[in-house]
Amino acid sequence: MRVNPSLNQPEPLIIAHRGASSLAPENTLAAFARAFEDGADGLELDVHLARDGVPVVIHDSNLRRTGLSMGNVGEMTSKELSRVDVGSWFNRAKPRLEREEYSFQHVPTFAEVIQLVKTLPTSSRRQPIIYVEMKTEADPTVTRSLVQAVVRLVKDHGFDSQVVVISFDLEAVALAKQIDSSIRTGALFAPRNVVSSPRPRRLMITSALDCGAKEILLHRLLALRGTVEIAVENNLMPVVWTVGHSAWVRRARDWGIHALITNDPAKLKPSTR
Repeated sequence: MRVNPSLNQPEPLIIAHRGASSLAPENTLAAFARAFEDGADGLELDVHLARDGVPVVIHDSNLRRTGLSMGNVGEMTSKELSRVDVGSWFNRAKPRLEREEYSFQHVPTFAEVIQLVKTLPTSSRRQPIIYVEMKTEADPTVTRSLVQAVVRLVKDHGFDSQVVVISFDLEAVALAKQIDSSIRTGALFAPRNVVSSPRPRRLMITSALDCGAKEILLHRLLALRGTVEIAVENNLMPVVWTVGHSAWVRRARDWGIHALITNDPAKLKPSTR
C-alpha cells in the first residue's frame, strides 16, 4: 500500500477489473492498456486453461458472450483462441464508445499480458500488480494443470512480487501455495455464498487463513467496516471488488483497505496523485 505524503495516510491501490472494462472490451490487451493510461496501479483478469495447457485470459468458459460464437474455451487451443474476435461485441453493446481497433482484439494468453506489463515505462509506474483469478473446473486434473501453469508462468517471468493468484476455489489457492510457498495468493468471496452475520464473516477470515492467503477479496456488499477490521487484525490485506464510486477511496484510507477493484480506474483516481 502506497502512502499519500500530503495526507500521511495509506492510499489504496486502484486495480482495473478485467482492464478498464467500462471503456474497452473486457480482458483484452486494449482494456489493459487503457487501464494503465487511466492511472491504474494494476489489473485484475480471469484465466482458463486452453486445450494445449496454456492459460488464456477470458472470464467465461465459452465464447457465446464476448466471442459471439459457439465453442468452449477448454476445447480450443490458445492458437485457435488467438483468432477469436472478442471486441466486436463491445462495439455493438456500447456504440458511443466504439473503436475500430476493438474488433481486432483476440483472447490473449496470460503470458501476453505479462509482456504488455513489462513494456510499461518504469519512469511513470513501478511494479504494477496483476490479480489473476483462476477459473477452476469440476475436473480436479484440469484445475491442477491450470494452477501449475499459472504458477510456472509467474516464476518464469520473475513476476513473483507483481502477481497475486486468487480464486473462489480455496482449494486451488491452497494448491498454489503448495506448489510454491512464495507465491502471493488471495481468497475471493461473493454475497451469493456468504451472509452478513458475524459468524459467517469470521468464517471468511478463517477460510482465507486456512488456505494460506495473504489477501482477502470481498465483494463490496460484504465489505463492512467490522469485516475489514477483523481481516486487518488477522494480518489479511483487504481488497474490495467491484466498486465504482470515488467515496470508496476515502473509505479505504479510513478502514485500511489495501486495494479497490473497479471497471473504470479513472473515476477512482484520487486528485492528490
